[in-house]
Amino acid sequence: MTHYPDFKMVAEQLVQTARWASRMGWAPATSTNYSVRLPDDAAPAYCAITSSGVDKGTIEVEHILAVDQHGRPIDADRLKPSAETPLHLLLYRTMGAGAVLHTHSLPAALLSQLARDEGRILLSGWELLKGLSGIDTHEVEISLPVFPNSQNMQALSTRVERSLSRERSCYGFLLAGHGLYAWGKDIPEAKRHLEVFEYLLQCQREVTLHGHPANTR
Repeated sequence: MTHYPDFKMVAEQLVQTARWASRMGWAPATSTNYSVRLPDDAAPAYCAITSSGVDKGTIEVEHILAVDQHGRPIDADRLKPSAETPLHLLLYRTMGAGAVLHTHSLPAALLSQLARDEGRILLSGWELLKGLSGIDTHEVEISLPVFPNSQNMQALSTRVERSLSRERSCYGFLLAGHGLYAWGKDIPEAKRHLEVFEYLLQCQREVTLHGHPANTR
């Protein structure tokens, strides 16, 4: 565990967030990962992140570790960071995120797979869009990017970073057949954005179940 004095408090916030996502049904098996950007004075520690292979329903503070800007563990006591750490790091670099949350809900996996070729899911007309920071009307269209999944995390993170640098995403993106990434300035905002997207993806899924277009183009 890093020597940053507030690390245990940060780790506890991540533990509570991971357990919440598990209770919501968004973290099956040992999937999903969660991180928070650490202050500059925590250097060389850059962010705190959940370790690999841990059930998020029973995760504990000792399963949270710090990594540097390259994703290398710091004082990790044999913990292994999530394999998707590069995706978290790119969102801190590119999007100025303060916290990043990644879930594997059923609607996110299904709809992202359906929208793989289109490369995005369009969300419009839903009242809960106003839960995203900076949006004050349902009369808006949000494009949620969808990227093909890959086991090569470095190549995938490079592809996502290039895309988001060109066309800034509104706090989230999907990996096809995989799940949702959402972020915010801190954990509370990231949780709100995650819950908004998960709810809206559930709405979109219900629309498709009733034979209507999913608004994915």
